[in-house]
Amino acid sequence: MSVRGGLSGASPELAKLADTVLQPGFVGTEVPDWLRRRLSEGLGGVALYSRNLVDGPQIRALTAALRAENPDVVIATDEEGGDVTRLEALTGSSRPGNLALGAVDDPELTELVARGIGADLARAGITLNYAPVVDVNSDLDNPVVGTRAFGSDPWLVARHAAAWVTGLQASGVAACAKHFPGHGATAVDSHNDLPTVSYSAEELAATTLPPYRTAIEAGVRAVMTGHLLVPAYDTEFPATLSHRLLVGLLREELGFDGLIVTDAVEMPSVAERYGVTGAAVRALAAGADAVCVGGERKGAGVVGFMRNAIMAAVIDGTLPEERLAEAAERVRRLAAWSAEQRGATWVTGGTETDPSGLAAARRALRVRGEGFPLVTAPQVVEFVSETNIAIDRVTPWGVAEPLAALLPGTDGVRLGPEDPLPVPAEGRPLVVVVRDAHRHAWVTAGLDALLARRPDAIVVEMGLPGPLTPGGAHITTHGATTASGQAVAELLSGRTAATDLTPA
Repeated sequence: MSVRGGLSGASPELAKLADTVLQPGFVGTEVPDWLRRRLSEGLGGVALYSRNLVDGPQIRALTAALRAENPDVVIATDEEGGDVTRLEALTGSSRPGNLALGAVDDPELTELVARGIGADLARAGITLNYAPVVDVNSDLDNPVVGTRAFGSDPWLVARHAAAWVTGLQASGVAACAKHFPGHGATAVDSHNDLPTVSYSAEELAATTLPPYRTAIEAGVRAVMTGHLLVPAYDTEFPATLSHRLLVGLLREELGFDGLIVTDAVEMPSVAERYGVTGAAVRALAAGADAVCVGGERKGAGVVGFMRNAIMAAVIDGTLPEERLAEAAERVRRLAAWSAEQRGATWVTGGTETDPSGLAAARRALRVRGEGFPLVTAPQVVEFVSETNIAIDRVTPWGVAEPLAALLPGTDGVRLGPEDPLPVPAEGRPLVVVVRDAHRHAWVTAGLDALLARRPDAIVVEMGLPGPLTPGGAHITTHGATTASGQAVAELLSGRTAATDLTPA
């Protein structure tokens, strides 16, 4: 196909190629008219977020409506199965996340949990999951990875990455390892600014790349790029826009031949430097196959601008037509794989019948000290620290609610940075719940003040474990999911014996 002249004279074939590589989000729980129209014209993908998802029947109706307009559409979401959940954003995840699975370090359990997630997604009509996170969390102050990583050891992360991919794809849903080449060694959130990974090529090979090698060996269908500057390979462009990283490293050195999808291109780390459309065009030219437009840019206008920008780039030679055609073919290849999976009878397990989530949350608990089970209903103080943008603000977490169901009379208070500390009640146990306490000075100060008054308090850390607090009892959950809170409540109420758990 040859395209000559201005954009107005571009061929329908070029427009369809440009449409095929886009994966936009949208607002609402029903398919808007503009999206129906774009799907009927060949839009290749749609990304769903918690703003679109309510419950099982609504989600199934939504995906059926999307597929009615384009049977080959790739329907994606990022159901990590831990603190980042979309299917269970309103209730909290019934499974612990990656850090908890890494703490247990049972790849068979990881595969089982991922298989259940895949079954839930398959029932919902979703074909591509932007998961698992395979970043190696080597920086304790990392603001974006935390409990989303399996851990800080590259080979532990690698074996669980392979298990998670295997389990998810056994349920017929495509896995997507992220954020290539690794977001764990950064102290900047790429949702806000452009992080730099300062490792040498040799250090990258030894730390961040093993999980990608094992995921590729396990047959992962997709890889998501990270908006990360990696000077060891490219001093100018972040990984999402870097031919050296996407083709030279991921394709040629690591041997990946599946779909490369970008992280959301409206994120400031790339959009403020190149513009949303500029980032999309540069990513495709560098070797990406699908462009995620996920969060803040979700209307018809920006999607139309992006399609036009892609076509204009082909016309002026910025984006070779052959490169765009190659990208579109990889999208179609993933869609064909998904259609083949939907034709098989593979949907088993999932939250309706799968007890592995709570079992994993129980096994992930780490305990130190005494003071449980509680014989009287406690006072619970929960410090509500800020989380990164990937975690939905509406998703419930904590210990007070599930504990009150098991120990009637339990009451709790939730504190923000400006709230005064409560006076601990006399004669009642005190349970203090924190999340990434080491990353928030106000939480650390409040915790220290409460422990000074009540050194017998039980501290529950539901985020990334930092230095243990002095004295008293300490419980680490390795995540703030509903399953994790339930596991703690069972322990504190005596439903689970502390002697059955692993010491901190």
